[in-house]
Amino acid sequence: LLDPDSPETILAQAYFPYWVLRDYEAAKATFNRVRDVLPGNSDVPSALARIARRQGHWDESIGYWEQTLALDPRNREWLTDAAWTYSMLRQFPRALQTYARALEISPNDADLLASQAQIYQAEGDLEQAGKSLIAVNAKTDSAQAFIVKIIQLFLERRPDEAIRLLQLRLAEFHDMDDFERGYDQQLLASAQQLAGDLAGARATAQQAQRTLETLCEKDPANPNLAAALSHAYAVLGNKKSALSEAERATKLRPSNKDAVIGPAYEENLALVEAAVGEKNRAIAILERLLKLPYNSIRYGNAPLTPALLRLDPTWDPLRSEARFQELLAEARP
Repeated sequence: LLDPDSPETILAQAYFPYWVLRDYEAAKATFNRVRDVLPGNSDVPSALARIARRQGHWDESIGYWEQTLALDPRNREWLTDAAWTYSMLRQFPRALQTYARALEISPNDADLLASQAQIYQAEGDLEQAGKSLIAVNAKTDSAQAFIVKIIQLFLERRPDEAIRLLQLRLAEFHDMDDFERGYDQQLLASAQQLAGDLAGARATAQQAQRTLETLCEKDPANPNLAAALSHAYAVLGNKKSALSEAERATKLRPSNKDAVIGPAYEENLALVEAAVGEKNRAIAILERLLKLPYNSIRYGNAPLTPALLRLDPTWDPLRSEARFQELLAEARP
């Protein structure tokens, strides 16, 4: 049995309110107790950095990441998470430098290269992003890297190639979990819609709807499922259900409770609103999001930027709006 007063036990107890209960104040207090016992343990400042991030205390989070990396400068997990934090803050050069350090430890790692590509995408540098993703194809093991590749093809306005890769992956990856399958199906439906294959888009969106509705019934409190399902409904032209699911996702993980991922569901709502013709509502959300640090669902480690708004055809329904054009001209924070 573990000693209930041992640092290891206290450390495990601290993670419970953080990961499970999302009681960040209780987790912070427990991690500070561990720090008094294990002042040289890098787990403690890294956890405090993550908690501060969730609470929207971004400067505090950066300070804890600096402490963490001073204690353990070649820890790939810490380097990756610190880079992610810089990226959410749109401190892209610093994020790239930190990912480069992680890649020195794990060269050619698909997830690290994909994270690097997401920063280039956010900066509007599709050439460099493409170089980071050159080895990614339909058979790539990493689901994250594959999705970043698909987003790259959207940004390059190559929906036919996105369709080809998505169809191959859905046909060949028989053991992918149901969420990945449903997510890929709704991405394929969107790609088919962009390519002008409306009948194919509708058929695929119906598959995605069936997959994701089943998952939502089993796990109704999962905002990722609600967000993905909202896109399937949008492709099907079911405006009411699309908006309902997108709004439900924002309520399941509100921004005032989670500064990292909460705004991502607002971004998802804006995407759906743009798709179903609610232009003013979508633009109002975008105006706010461009000023916030957060982790995007669609764009991954990087939040929304003017470059992404310029490049992504998903925002095309808003392009004729003067307020949207003003967002494209804004300098990056």
